Amino acid sequence: MGLATSLFYSNSPDKQTLHRRIIPTNEQQEAQQQRWNDLADYLKTELRIKSNYSIYSWLQGSYKFATQLRPLSINDEFDIDLGIYFQWEGTPDKGNFSPLEFKNMVQQCMEIYAKTQDDIKQIASPKMRCNRIHYEGNFHIDVPTYHLDNLHDTRALATEDNKWEDSDPKAIYVWFKTQVPEEIRPQVRRLIRYLKAWAILNLEEGNGKPSAILLTILVAELYPMLSEEQCSSDDEALATILELILDRIKQNPTIRNPVDQNEIISDRLGKNGMLALQSHIEEFYSIAQKALSAKTEFEAADLWSKIYKHFFPLPETREQIARFSESRKDSLLAKVFTPRIYVTAERKKYLPGKTNKWSKLNFIGPIPKNCSITFKLINSAELPTHATVEWTVRNEGSEAEMKNDLGHQAGKGLIAKEHSAYQGTHYMDCVVSQYGQIIGVTRVKVIVI
Repeated sequence: MGLATSLFYSNSPDKQTLHRRIIPTNEQQEAQQQRWNDLADYLKTELRIKSNYSIYSWLQGSYKFATQLRPLSINDEFDIDLGIYFQWEGTPDKGNFSPLEFKNMVQQCMEIYAKTQDDIKQIASPKMRCNRIHYEGNFHIDVPTYHLDNLHDTRALATEDNKWEDSDPKAIYVWFKTQVPEEIRPQVRRLIRYLKAWAILNLEEGNGKPSAILLTILVAELYPMLSEEQCSSDDEALATILELILDRIKQNPTIRNPVDQNEIISDRLGKNGMLALQSHIEEFYSIAQKALSAKTEFEAADLWSKIYKHFFPLPETREQIARFSESRKDSLLAKVFTPRIYVTAERKKYLPGKTNKWSKLNFIGPIPKNCSITFKLINSAELPTHATVEWTVRNEGSEAEMKNDLGHQAGKGLIAKEHSAYQGTHYMDCVVSQYGQIIGVTRVKVIVI
């Protein structure tokens, strides 16, 4: 168990943890649920009339598996997969319409539905295996179209090239529930989320970036190999899962669909992609091992932040800073450096008769929204040789969460410039390192009203 265990996950709804910062809020989950329920009800009613078939809907993907992430970039979107099933007994080709006609029928109904809703931005052009509807608030629903034979429990997916494609999203979900007993599912789901977040934040398409289903299969298959001690904390479990995944793909890089052995999931990456994935996991595992061996919570959190960026919280108590300083006494590096940050804030629009400028040391606030803020390291003359200064914004509060803007890396150097956009308590973290190791930390609290 590492020193940053409590920063991964907590039962307390008020504590800032990695898990809390990468998942949707309750309000976002409720908004998603209302939207897909409304869309599903509309499509089932209208498509039954248009096609004269019984219509069934079924959620799939990360929302169904309960491994959904919030958008990790302000430009990304929440994604829900809502399958629409036209039901008749027999093979798909026995239907009264072609695959493309069924798919077009769904598209047309979505376009009519969009005209009745104020929060829909657009209906996208049909994609190969689904239709997509975009909502305000960084959210879209993908609607794949299926044939369902209830008697034989078989499914087929309608594609844009007018073909029926073998596809059974229910089978993989049933396998997951069977493979992962209910009592261990919460931690398994968190591990899947941690790995998905790592891939999104650090890897690029075409360079060994794994799909969500590949990571889900690997974690579900390998988790039972963890000992009780290794499962006692999320950081330990994550490092162990990384080690097991490495061993697994070194021994056999072929990863098959557990419910269809003919489908090789790893083929989507190709041989070179699997080699790149192995290299990425080796690097991740190395950082995880260092974090677990760190002497202080600050050092462990900083190492995990190399993977999870601003989504990984830092400890904020003075006691933690004192422990960090104490741990540096025997270091061969320079003595502990305490960053002193002079903070100034100024309204972007001057208001007569109001306070328009604020300044303080290592703190600012309360200040209003729409202020420019400058953070300046004022004791830079005392920086030791080869020291580097890095700034990271970590936002908190309901407004930032609803906008999916929980922060960003704010650059390097002696000055950082930002602005106040969301009500709440936020932090600008200044971390000073020498030869790759932390020698100083200051958390600047920013209160916005």
